[in-house]
Amino acid sequence: MLRFVVPVVVSSGLAPSLRSAPVVAIIPARYRSTRLPGKPLAPIDGRPMVEHVYRQAKAARLVDAILVATDDQRVAEVVDAFGGTAILTDPNHATGTDRLAEVAAYLEGDLVVNVQGDEPLITGQAIDQAIQPCLRRDGEIISTLRRRIDDMRDLETPSVVKVVVDQDGYALYFSRSRVPFTRPGQPTPVQWRHLGLYVYPRTLLLRLSRLAQTPLEQAEGLEQLRALEHGIRVLTVETTVDTVGVDTPEDLERVRSRLEGLKA
Repeated sequence: MLRFVVPVVVSSGLAPSLRSAPVVAIIPARYRSTRLPGKPLAPIDGRPMVEHVYRQAKAARLVDAILVATDDQRVAEVVDAFGGTAILTDPNHATGTDRLAEVAAYLEGDLVVNVQGDEPLITGQAIDQAIQPCLRRDGEIISTLRRRIDDMRDLETPSVVKVVVDQDGYALYFSRSRVPFTRPGQPTPVQWRHLGLYVYPRTLLLRLSRLAQTPLEQAEGLEQLRALEHGIRVLTVETTVDTVGVDTPEDLERVRSRLEGLKA
C-alpha cells in the first residue's frame, strides 16, 4: 500500500487533481543506491539532486503534475520541504519500472513520464520532446530520447547506453556494448547514446510491469529491452541535450563542475 507524504493529506491518498492529471511525471528517487547511497539528497549547487530534477520537470510545458516516488522517508521529507509531493513506495522493488507502476496504479490519466531522479541536467524542453510523440500517436508505444555520440570514448563505456534505431527512429536494440559493428571499409552509421527518460501510456506501463524479466534485459541490465523482447515498440526522439547520469561519486563531481561552468 502506498504511503503519501504531501503538504495536504486527503482521505483518498492522492489529491484528485494529481490523480486525474492527463500527463504525470514520476521521479523515481531511490535512497538505497548501491554505488552512491543517499544519491537523491546529494547537494548540487546548494540544492539536493532530487530538487534539481523536480525543477526541470516543472519547466516542461506538457507535464500536468509531478510526483516523487521514493523508498525512504528522508527523501520524502526533503521533497515536502521544497513544495513537492512524495510517495513512499515498496523499498524492495527490483526495477525502476516496478516503482513507477506502483504509483501509476493509483492514477487515472493517460501518460506517465519517467524522469530519472539521477539526471539533474535534463531539461524541460527535452522532457517535452519525449512527450510529444505519445500525444500525437494512437496505439501503444513508449517514447524516449537519443543523442548523437560525439565522444568516441562513450562507445567503450558500459554506463553509456547505446541504441540502434530503424529509419523511423524506432529502437532496434539497446546495449552497454559498442553497437553497431562496422566492417572494415564500410561507412560508420550514426551512433546514438540513449537518454533514460521514458513516456508510457499508463495502461502500457502497468502491463509492462507485470511481464517477466527477459533474457536480454537480464544480460544487459537494461529494463527497456523487456519491452522490445515482448514486441512493444520504443520510439526514440533525437535531442541535443547533454545529460550526465549520476551513478558514482565521479559522476556527481562531473555534474557539479558542469553547473559551475554554466554559472561562470
